Amino acid sequence: MITQKEIILPAFPRGFHLITELIMRELTELPQVGMLNVFIKHTSAALTINENADPDVRTDYETIFNRLVPENDPAYVHTIEGPDDMPAHVKSTLADSSITIPITNGSLNLGTWQGVFLCEFRNRGGNRRLILTVYS
Repeated sequence: MITQKEIILPAFPRGFHLITELIMRELTELPQVGMLNVFIKHTSAALTINENADPDVRTDYETIFNRLVPENDPAYVHTIEGPDDMPAHVKSTLADSSITIPITNGSLNLGTWQGVFLCEFRNRGGNRRLILTVYS
């Protein structure tokens, strides 16, 4: 059986934001065994699973992504939407547009220190839409 739901996240500022609980609130009942796929319908934000305990990890992510893909690079051609837009598109390609999590015993089978993160690469990205698909 497959179920699917689209949700709208609140607007987050630029950065890496733990959204595991926001996703779980939308999943009222999970199968005993299955998979959850989470897909973001945007090209300037991404999803990742990573360390959810130490907030310094999120700060370091922002630092590293900004060093890899800086704003205001004179080589960018697509600049009409502001200096954060083209870097956001590249950063979202380096991260990913979807994640898949196993479901075991009716719960997401994440590691002890793992969480789902929204990677917001725009200064003001606005609301973000996610598609949650549960396979059982």
